[in-house]
Amino acid sequence: MHSPTGKDVRLPPLAGIQAFEAAARLGSFERASEALCITASAVGKRVVALEAQLGVSLFVRRGRGLDLSLAGKEYLEQVRSALELLSNASLHQRVVRRREPLRIVSTPTFARQILVPHLAGFTERHPDVEIELLLSIPYLEMGPPYADLQIRFGTGSFTGLISQRLTHDPVFPVCSPAYLAAHPGLRSPADIRQATLLRCPLEPWRPWLMAAGVNDSSEPEGGVRMFDLGMMLEAARAGMGVGLARDCLVRQWLDEGKLVRLFDITVPSTSDYYLCRDASQPFDEVVDLFATWLTALTRNGQTSTY
Repeated sequence: MHSPTGKDVRLPPLAGIQAFEAAARLGSFERASEALCITASAVGKRVVALEAQLGVSLFVRRGRGLDLSLAGKEYLEQVRSALELLSNASLHQRVVRRREPLRIVSTPTFARQILVPHLAGFTERHPDVEIELLLSIPYLEMGPPYADLQIRFGTGSFTGLISQRLTHDPVFPVCSPAYLAAHPGLRSPADIRQATLLRCPLEPWRPWLMAAGVNDSSEPEGGVRMFDLGMMLEAARAGMGVGLARDCLVRQWLDEGKLVRLFDITVPSTSDYYLCRDASQPFDEVVDLFATWLTALTRNGQTSTY
């Protein structure tokens, strides 16, 4: 090995240096072997090899005990300084590689149906990012006071936020196979008023009823009113009635046969999911990494691959 100055430099093996330092500190090869978890013979061989490379005797042997030679005393001072520097450098590297926090606030349904099932795809690629996932309530506009990123449901116009649309799915009615079997009269859109229409203010019925040409296109009355899309879809899956759904939220349940789609009529959604960040927030590499990943995930999801 050559140094930058062109001199021939052969560095002693670290194992030999550690064996020498332990033997000098503890006074025998036996005690050094216990500290290093190797045999006393291995300690002795490493020290002998180190002495041969340096061309000096580091110890004066006296039975089972050891005394440092003059050269050994000088070398020990140098070795301890070098080992301390190496130790400090390792500690410094561990500090530099600290985990990067990322706080995300999401609506419950998006978190449960889309984000959490795929989150491992991000964390496996970026293990140093520590994600903190919190929930908000869209209808009540309630959420934690601060987040690096927000996933919100609405029209995309959010005060003080830069928003990017993640989903854009049409809306259609669904119910459970058991509910459909118990209501054989649901043969056409005009028959839907015979069913129990599950209500959620985030997914109003009026646009779909008008598109389907149903005479009474007013919002349904009576029954349980739910303020979360996920709860409403769970109610549909449990056989409580017919709910309005979008592909990104129910694709898996449709594929598994837990929900069935009624009729071929769809209407554009009045609200979608948006990825938002504070307009005053400076650029952050970790935030940008997650935003890029989530955007790609939901873009693929529009081809039913959530």
